[in-house]
Amino acid sequence: MKQLAYPTLLLVSLLLSSIFLQTTLAGPPATTAPPTPTKPGPAAPPTPTKPDPSKGFCDSKCEVRCSNAGMHDRCIKYCGICCQKCNCVPSGTYGNKSECPCYRDWLSSQGKPKCP
Repeated sequence: MKQLAYPTLLLVSLLLSSIFLQTTLAGPPATTAPPTPTKPGPAAPPTPTKPDPSKGFCDSKCEVRCSNAGMHDRCIKYCGICCQKCNCVPSGTYGNKSECPCYRDWLSSQGKPKCP
C-alpha cells in the first residue's frame, strides 16, 4: 500500500501545482468597457448603387462566352470580373466586343484586353 501512496501523492501535487501555475500566469481577467451611448441622429440616406447583375446572370453568360476557351477556368474568372464591373458580356464565344464598350476597353496593366 505504501508503494502506491508516494507516487499518487507526487502525481496529485504535480497536478495541483500546474493548475496553480496556469492561473497565475494567465493574469487578471480582461475587462470590457461598457458601450458608450450614441446620440440618435438623422439616418444617413442610402447610397445609390449601380444595380449588380445577379451572380446567375454572369455565370450563365460567362459559361457561354468561355465554352470554347483553351483555359476555361481562367476565362471564367476574368469574364466574371468583367461582368460584375461592366454589367454585360458580349454574345458568342469570341469577338462582338462592340456590344459592350466597357468590356472591350478595360485593359490589363500590360495594355492587353482584360476581358476574354
